[in-house]
Order: sequence, then structure tokens, then C-alpha cells
Amino acid sequence: MLPLLVLAGPTASGKTALAIGLAQRLSGEVVNADSQQVYRGLDVGTAKATAAERALAPHHLLDVVEPGEGMDAARFAALADAAIAGIVARGHVPIVAGGTGLYLRALLHGVVDAPGRDPALRAALEAEAARLGRPALHARLRAIDPDMAARIRENDLVRLVRALEIAAGGRRPSELYAEHAFQPDRYAATFFALDPPRAELHARIDARVEAMFAGGLLDEARALAEGSLKLGTEGSPRLGAEGSPRLGAEGSPRLPIGYAEALAVLRGELSRAEAVRQIQVAHRRYARRQVIWLRKERGVEWLTPPVDVDALAQRVAVVLRRS
Repeated sequence: MLPLLVLAGPTASGKTALAIGLAQRLSGEVVNADSQQVYRGLDVGTAKATAAERALAPHHLLDVVEPGEGMDAARFAALADAAIAGIVARGHVPIVAGGTGLYLRALLHGVVDAPGRDPALRAALEAEAARLGRPALHARLRAIDPDMAARIRENDLVRLVRALEIAAGGRRPSELYAEHAFQPDRYAATFFALDPPRAELHARIDARVEAMFAGGLLDEARALAEGSLKLGTEGSPRLGAEGSPRLGAEGSPRLPIGYAEALAVLRGELSRAEAVRQIQVAHRRYARRQVIWLRKERGVEWLTPPVDVDALAQRVAVVLRRS
């Protein structure tokens, strides 16, 4: 198997800076594993590596698709495989950096061979959730597959819908994922995850959100609205009735964190201060979910910042020489 360096962690934990530092010391190239940074034009709101940062080390899988264009874990894994093969062919070290658990799992362990998507069923389930509440979907899943229901939070609409979709296709989601857990690894991955103290992480998140508003988040949201696109679940396009993105009944989880709130500011429905507060809370919750996922992943070594980049690079170099 090809050796691979993976760098994960919650949002705002410092993955980008560490990945670049390691790339500079190891003749590495960075492969993005953030599901929102693949979209063109969504730069500030997704904390994408800047042009100056990209000049310090080659980056891949940033700005791959237009907002609204389909992108899922299987497509990501295929693109990442190609990027990694090219990096290795150049004699460089591939460094996969990002916090999207599903993308990392697909790359490292493969994609679950599950029933395909059913747009009509998804629409019906989403409508039911809007009408009756997400706990109603959770109760339905619990009746079908209590083991899977125990793994999914009541308000996690995306995972609830997917689990019910799989069940409708004739498979128990918990059994399907249990089978997948024993699949052989696709890469010889050295896997690190950043784990800042909670207070420090929350302070970094709060500062980042403030910087997003100062750095052009409202402009990106305006451009997204003028493009008449709304990101749907799994990145599928959705159009608002007036040709612009609309907030859903529960804050529209279909947009990357921050854009729905920024759009509400532009429409005069939300003050800038309240939007900042809501986005900060949303990022904190997302960071907690990322950590929970990583705690379940095998082979992860946790790093508490600040990280000695030189020492870590030396450790990785030794591992790579043995591979």
C-alpha cells in the first residue's frame, strides 16, 4: 500500500498551517479533504487556504466544482486517489488535510456498497421532517434499526434521511456499516489529529468568524445569491423561488455554515452581531461532531497544539522511510 500522511482535527484547530509546514519540510503536497473547500468561490466562509498559503506548498482538490455541482464521498475518493498517485509519481509526500470524516473514511477504507440515492424518497422524508420534526424521523429509524438510531443524533437530518433511504433499499444500515468497518485499509496511513483545549479552540473559532465578516463573507454570500444557486444536500443544486437561496425552516443546513446567516444579514433579517454569534455557535457544534467522529476512527494519534513541526516532520520521515 502507498504510504500516506493524514492530518485531521476540528475546524479552526490549525490543520492548514501544520499541513503546509510539514509539506515544506517533507517535500510534500497537500490534498484537501474538506467537503466545502472543493467549491469555487466559497473561500472566506470555508477558511480555504489563501493564495499566499498555496504558494508555500502545492495544493490539490481545492476549487474543483462549482457551487451546486454534485460532489460526494465516492467522487472525492476517486479524485484524491488520482492526486495522490501523481504526488507519489513526482517523488513527493501526499499530505491529506481536512476535517470531513466521511471523505477521510471513504479515502482510507473505501465507500460503503449501499443502495443508491432515491430523490423522491429523500424529498418525502425531508418534507416529513419539516412537517413533523426531525425526532419523528429518528423514531421511525429507531423502530427499524435501533442500533443505527443510537449512532445518529435526532437533529442530524442528512444522516437520518440516508439511513432511512438505505433501509428502504432492503438493507439494515447498522449491518451494512458493520460489514464496512472490517474492510482492509486502502493506504498505509500515518494519521494525526489536532486536539486543542476546548477554551482555546472556541476562542480560535470566534476569532475566525469575526475575520470572515471582515474578510468578505457577505460579498461571497451576495455572489452566491446572484448566481441563483442554493447548495442542496450532498451539494446538489436547488433554486429558490425568486432565483436566490432561501433559508429553510431550521436555518437551512443545505448551505455551508455561515452563508445562510450572511444571506439573512443582506436581507435585513439578522443583525451582523447576531449572525456572528449564531455562526460561532454553529462552528463550535460542528467542531464537537468532528472530534466525536475522530475518536471512533482507528489509528489516530492526537496532537495538542502548539506542535513542534520540525520534530513531527522528523518522526514522519522515519515512518515513511520504513514504508
